[in-house]
Amino acid sequence: MGSPNKQDTAGVHGAALGADEVALTRKNLGWDYEPFDIPQDVLKAMNKAEQGASYEAEWNQAFAAYKAKYPTEAAEFERYLSGQLPDGWDKDLPTFTPDDDGQPTRKHSAAILNILAPVVPELIGGSADLTHSNLTELKVSGDFQKGAYANRNVHFGVREHGMGAICNGMSLHNSGLIPYGATFLIFTDYMRASIRLSALSQVGAIWVMTHDSIGQGEDGPTHQPVEVLASLRAIPDLTVFRPADGNECSGAYKVAVEKAKAHAPSLLAFTRQKVPNLPGTSMEGVAKGAYTIVDCDGTPDIILMGTGSEVSLCVAAAEKLTGEGKKVRVVSMPSWELFEAQDEAYKESVFPKAVTKRLSVEAGVSFGWSKYVGPEGYSVSIDTFGASAPGGTCMEKFGFSVDNVLAKAKAVLG
Repeated sequence: MGSPNKQDTAGVHGAALGADEVALTRKNLGWDYEPFDIPQDVLKAMNKAEQGASYEAEWNQAFAAYKAKYPTEAAEFERYLSGQLPDGWDKDLPTFTPDDDGQPTRKHSAAILNILAPVVPELIGGSADLTHSNLTELKVSGDFQKGAYANRNVHFGVREHGMGAICNGMSLHNSGLIPYGATFLIFTDYMRASIRLSALSQVGAIWVMTHDSIGQGEDGPTHQPVEVLASLRAIPDLTVFRPADGNECSGAYKVAVEKAKAHAPSLLAFTRQKVPNLPGTSMEGVAKGAYTIVDCDGTPDIILMGTGSEVSLCVAAAEKLTGEGKKVRVVSMPSWELFEAQDEAYKESVFPKAVTKRLSVEAGVSFGWSKYVGPEGYSVSIDTFGASAPGGTCMEKFGFSVDNVLAKAKAVLG
């Protein structure tokens, strides 16, 4: 405003006015002060330091009175502000064995959220109108709404970007809250700017995404995220998890909650379909990003690696290959980012350079996997859009079956 030649034009959108136009603008506005010279009357009107100090003193006095009257609640509030988690907050995170019934990982997520909710009272969030699909309702609380501000279930409405912005704001307020926001993984495209800004702005948010692959089924290719994981992994400082079973879901939430307190966002991708609980998985392994869950004696002939629901295919194929006399290692890779943060010795222990026969299995695009499979490896992936069919049919038709993983492993072995 005030520029004689550029006001009401696009000329000021991406370029400075320039010295001549600045001089004309000053003259037009009657502004006779030098650059960065603040008039005393403006400075006096804008300087609220004394008023701010008074407000702070008033607040401190009010909090001291509150603390004297409600010491337990005040201590909890101070813990929030300190960034510390309650002692033993993670002790009830569930663990599983292969004898336990398999569940969709979104159901594991639901159970874990409700285990955490009573012991981590700063956990607050909800879904973009998909609560009963994402399974993100906290049973210990009602709905956050007018007159019910102590409640912790937030109904964000069908507005993923708005949900992301709200969660970012709750975290950046620095009151110690841990916000989470949920939708289908495909709909992260509607909130990508919010997710990206959560990483850029060091926001302690947890993004809970379900229906993570073509395995979600009949909704078809508009709802089946094939390229989405790869695009999210490309965002700097965002930790992406795709857990394989119940143990890895517990491990993913443990890391995500800890990262939230350290002002770092995480995104967790969960299945709609059931997955078995696998041998060798663990919360501790998830913290490493990638780890061996099935191994052999000596140097492996081949390493099978995967994420999420496809890890079970690797385990089953490895069992058949072992029965045929091959030495096979299976690596679960719930988080590429956490694995890349490990030292070189650990990386070598998981993926020895001497083992060049490698196969990755993930129901998403192959982009990025070449780093791990190498020039002699292969990726069982989906580099096209999906299809509208039952989830199991989609997985079978696109090659995500034990028989196809076995065939591709044999082809790699030669």
